Amino acid sequence: MYRWCTDEVEPNDRFDYWREVRSKGLFGVTAELERERRADFFGEFSLLQLGGAGLVELKASPYTVERSTTDIAYAPGDAICVYQQLGSGGWFGGMRGSDFAIANGSFATSHTDLPYRTTPLGAGGFHLRILKIPLSSIPAQDKRMRELSPRTFGDPTLAPLLGACFAELGEASADQASDATSLVQALAHLALIERGIVRPGTRRGQAALRAARLSQARRLIACHLQNPDLAPAMVADELGVSVRHLHMLFETAEKSFSQTVTDERLKQSRRLMREAPERLIADVAAACGFESLATYYRVFNAAYGMAPGDFRAQGSDGR
Repeated sequence: MYRWCTDEVEPNDRFDYWREVRSKGLFGVTAELERERRADFFGEFSLLQLGGAGLVELKASPYTVERSTTDIAYAPGDAICVYQQLGSGGWFGGMRGSDFAIANGSFATSHTDLPYRTTPLGAGGFHLRILKIPLSSIPAQDKRMRELSPRTFGDPTLAPLLGACFAELGEASADQASDATSLVQALAHLALIERGIVRPGTRRGQAALRAARLSQARRLIACHLQNPDLAPAMVADELGVSVRHLHMLFETAEKSFSQTVTDERLKQSRRLMREAPERLIADVAAACGFESLATYYRVFNAAYGMAPGDFRAQGSDGR
């Protein structure tokens, strides 16, 4: 992952550097800000390449961004962008009749090579995630994909699925290439479903919905790890599917529902022991939803070949 922040540049040069090197050179957009406001400008971003796409998370003081016809000619992208608004909201537009406001937690899509302008609505500035997916990596080819002017998602049923995919993609690592590719393809096809280019009932549409629901199921598991009664029925109910359908989702994954729950609980217990080495192991086991201390010891030893106390001792020894 590549990270950059304006703190690396002298205060008087921060916005100029952001405008010329980051905005123009890296993202192919034009940044605008009144000269008297530039001294206080702050911006940071991360860039993660996964699954054939680029995931950017950006935070910055208020300013205006434009992707003009000149910018497009200078740095064509030929990709679909899926935006997740995380800040206080923003204005987005560029073509007559297409202007819109986007609220915190909402999503929007566009093709990279159509002009637009955007600026945050609140004093807090920008905070958003942008997933840039090259059209060449999307199996469903359709000329309408290059005609996607900026627009918010109008289907509220897709928002939780998009949110789960974005969150899981942001947590993916380089050794999870296949999972990342599946998530990127799911996000691309969910965007195309919302824009009417891919039908939900087609093979690609169904595959995208399954991958997104699986991602959402994993997020729900993570939210309920502490509950020792965590069971398929609970997650299926929140997901709005049958228990049978939930198990079918996990059939396409590397681990079953129960294996996923156990694996997540073990990983959480390891994090807790690293972060609070003085905490009683019994408390750690309970916090992670294990029904008993004996079960926790048995499962931990089976997974890692050592007892929880030995794992913690390794950490305290610096090994």
